[in-house]
Amino acid sequence: MLKPYNLLENVLIDIENGIKENINIGSLAKKYSFSDRHIRRLFRFAFKQPMASYIRSRKLASSLDDLLSTDINVLDIALNYNFGYEQSYIRSFKSEFGVTPGEFRKSGHFVKVKPPLHLFNENILKDGIIFGPDIVMVPKFHVAGVSNIIPFSKSVSLAPKAAINFWENERININNVKNPNVYIGLTCNINHENENSEYITSVQVRNLKNIPHGYRTYTFNSSLCARFRYIGQHHFYNLDKNRAGEMYNSIRKFASHKNVKYALLNDQVYFEKIDIDCYDGNYCQMEWFTPVIEKI
Repeated sequence: MLKPYNLLENVLIDIENGIKENINIGSLAKKYSFSDRHIRRLFRFAFKQPMASYIRSRKLASSLDDLLSTDINVLDIALNYNFGYEQSYIRSFKSEFGVTPGEFRKSGHFVKVKPPLHLFNENILKDGIIFGPDIVMVPKFHVAGVSNIIPFSKSVSLAPKAAINFWENERININNVKNPNVYIGLTCNINHENENSEYITSVQVRNLKNIPHGYRTYTFNSSLCARFRYIGQHHFYNLDKNRAGEMYNSIRKFASHKNVKYALLNDQVYFEKIDIDCYDGNYCQMEWFTPVIEKI
């Protein structure tokens, strides 16, 4: 099985090499032994755009040179790029660039082209890859779960164990769950004097009514957040201290970079989110969020 970086890099190369071939989600999924659904979800998680749209955009971008530097008719260009028939190509072209192929050829309009995606070495971890950050607005939400007071020195080893225990033994007791297949591990009440923090192993709930006695609740208020995305070549149960340490080192590296426009408020609260449905038997996907403020 390919490591996440190699898989995604190969997929991007295959798309570029197959622009004039019948490259599609189905052929890529078959080549790398994925279902169509899982390769679409993995691509979208990594690059924050639909795979089919990206392939179509790269085909359309490549066709621009044919329109400007050759006299090939539009029908043949459409067929060369596997659009099936002329009108499909024309509709896609106008949707992408705002003009038809004929108008573009006659006028030489400037158009905005989607360039090929690339991966960079700084994203690579030992058996995973990390993307981001994206700056996103996270709406207010509620969680219910189990409170764990964890020393800083043991957080990367104890937090994963607490998460597995909650998922296997505790979450079934919580009603009113909004996303039953999504785990949220939320760190708050960070106490630098005592060198510990509260780690809430939890699920999102619709409201804070009828939460069983003894379970911890928390409301995360609407916040502008930095979001990092991680893909690892392992089961989500294997997010051990070494892998967690690698991720947090990458996040700290970003936070300390002099050109970063936002300051992370991860000394106040942060959370990780794992959608169990995204696990495909090969790759774990995780998101990590913390509030940010713009640097002055």
